[in-house]
Amino acid sequence: MSLSKQLYIIIAFIFLIIFTGNFIISVKNAKEYLETEASTKAQDTATALGMSLKGLMKDKNDAEIKSIINAIANRGFYKEIRLEDTLFTIKKAQLIKNANDKSIDNSWEVENIKVDKNLGNIETNSDDLDLMQELEALENNQELNLKENKPTQYKFIPNGDLKQKNIKIYFTASKNEKSIDTFSTIVIDNTIVKVTRDEKFEYVPQWFVNAISINLKEMESQISNGWKTTATIYVSANAGDAYAKLYEQAKSGVLYSIIAFIVSMALLFVFVQYLLKPLKNIEKLARSIAIGNFKTIDKLPWTTEIKNVAISMNEMSTKIESVITKLNKNLENITQKLSKDELTGLNLKQTFETDMKKMFISKSNGYIFTIKIDSLGEFAKQHTNEEVNKFIKKFASILKECKACKNINISAYRFYGSEFALITDGINYEQAQELTATIKREFENLANEVGKDEIAHIGATPFNPIGTTDQMLHAANEAYEKAKLIGPNEAFIRDSDDLVRDMKAWRTLIFDIIKNQRFEISYIGDAKVLNGDDENQLVMQEAFTKAYDLDNKDIPIGTFVSIAEQYEKIVDFDKAVISKVISDIKLENIKHSISINLSLDSIDDLNFILWLRQTLHKYKDISHQLVFSLTAYAVTKDIEKFKDFVTIVHELNAKVIIKRFESKFIALDDIKNLDLDYIRLAREYSNNVKNDPSKQSFIEAMVELTHLLNIKLFAENIKDDEDLQKVKELKVYGASR
Repeated sequence: MSLSKQLYIIIAFIFLIIFTGNFIISVKNAKEYLETEASTKAQDTATALGMSLKGLMKDKNDAEIKSIINAIANRGFYKEIRLEDTLFTIKKAQLIKNANDKSIDNSWEVENIKVDKNLGNIETNSDDLDLMQELEALENNQELNLKENKPTQYKFIPNGDLKQKNIKIYFTASKNEKSIDTFSTIVIDNTIVKVTRDEKFEYVPQWFVNAISINLKEMESQISNGWKTTATIYVSANAGDAYAKLYEQAKSGVLYSIIAFIVSMALLFVFVQYLLKPLKNIEKLARSIAIGNFKTIDKLPWTTEIKNVAISMNEMSTKIESVITKLNKNLENITQKLSKDELTGLNLKQTFETDMKKMFISKSNGYIFTIKIDSLGEFAKQHTNEEVNKFIKKFASILKECKACKNINISAYRFYGSEFALITDGINYEQAQELTATIKREFENLANEVGKDEIAHIGATPFNPIGTTDQMLHAANEAYEKAKLIGPNEAFIRDSDDLVRDMKAWRTLIFDIIKNQRFEISYIGDAKVLNGDDENQLVMQEAFTKAYDLDNKDIPIGTFVSIAEQYEKIVDFDKAVISKVISDIKLENIKHSISINLSLDSIDDLNFILWLRQTLHKYKDISHQLVFSLTAYAVTKDIEKFKDFVTIVHELNAKVIIKRFESKFIALDDIKNLDLDYIRLAREYSNNVKNDPSKQSFIEAMVELTHLLNIKLFAENIKDDEDLQKVKELKVYGASR
């Protein structure tokens, strides 16, 4: 997950926590405020009503009482307004009327009135009158003179809230010295006026009401007459109004939070993009370093920590680039030593073989010359080493000067002590004759200078695009032998009619082999890991193609490919090889990688690229095992096209290897731009490496370079055990034998 997404998630989570906390606190405070406000308002209303109704409580059934209460209740703020009687007056007539004994009437006297003490107690109105008389006598310093009065009314004073509406009042009725103990059942209803309004929540959803409970206490105010409480007014606030206000506030809070969140995230997005831009530049730099592009960040970020990282990355990039530059220079120097003859400065035989491969790949024409110094051993016996070396240098300079003076492409080589060769690219038979005549004249001049009659003989053969290097060297040697028969310092040039096969016959044969897939694939060159935990593990094989002519003889693969390219059948051939390799991997359950040689014509063909995409998408489970191989020289012919191909191959989860790598083909500075997976050195670098310090230095430098560029380095076709041990000591990743 990217850093920006992590920041968004973390900040969104923090915002959610803060919002939730603030929302809960806000709703809680608002709820408490609304409860307090509603209770206060209800209390004020109860107090005001109590004051208003005090003067009307002489007659508790006065219609004006109900009118006043209704007027207040109609405002809608109140759930219920209730006026309850505190003193219940019971008349003598009520007791007689409701007496259980129906034999008594109003002529009877009532006394000994009492009630269950759990319900309350009974007082007579005469008790109040007696108290007033006592107070008045005390005030006037008079002797108290009470008159006995028979009470006609009684007050029932309940103990707290009276739950029971029907109470029994016990009394004694007496008349003419006759008394009866009986009781009356009196219905007590303490509610004088009660007005109720339904709680309406209107647009407040029920889930909100269920989630938040608003508890509004019933407020009361007592109405007194003197020091006696005669009634109590109860007022309950309507919770619907409180819920409506609370819901509006909650909805506004949520809406504000959503808007604040959106605005905050938008600002955060801009800020994070601005903040992470330097990190993205650092990431790009790291990726560039990983593939060998050692750039630097010019515009440093302003954030201190990120700025320090950018500076460190710049320093690392610069240092690695300087190390690679130094390695490249060392490799170039070593390459020169490995490819040049120290005495003459001419290229060695291994370079000749490489240049011949270039001729095959580029479908060139020209001539191959073999030139040998006659009787160099006898000349050495008769002269000092210095004189011999001087003679060889002058001999070599003739080939160099010939190369410089002619307006044709000529390369000169020294194979062994007396054996030399020339490759001429793009000349015809007449030009070859002219070149030979020039060289002969120079040899005659050298002969006169050193006093040696026979300097050298020259044999030449035309380049055969369907032949092999060995075949052409053999043909050139045959021409050399014929030149020796002609005379001193003579030359013989074979005619193009000496080509072994007719091109038309080759064309028919190659077309038939590709069309009917009459070729076999074997897997050779077992490349194994040389060091580490995976030592001796098989990691790669090469798919080697064999084809046969009509006589069931092997067709040299170089010849086969050259003709297939010439007649534009190489793409079909490469497709068939890839398909067979995929089939073998699936059928034989191969676990290691397989390298498949491709032609430059194939990777430059749009139809082939489309086919490759479809094929690897279809077999994407094994695409990581496919390693597409091109020679170093083929890559140099169109390096930009090769880069595009590497990008496509990596998108398809496959890999790329450059084989027969020599530094003279691909500049070491260019390796870092190719994004390679593997490099396989030309076999000349590992042949006799145990005794060659220059080769050892070259391989060691290549190991360091490829390690920095995250490329795995292979050595090829090592025969000698000591060579293998030396390559292993030099930390090469893998090798084949």
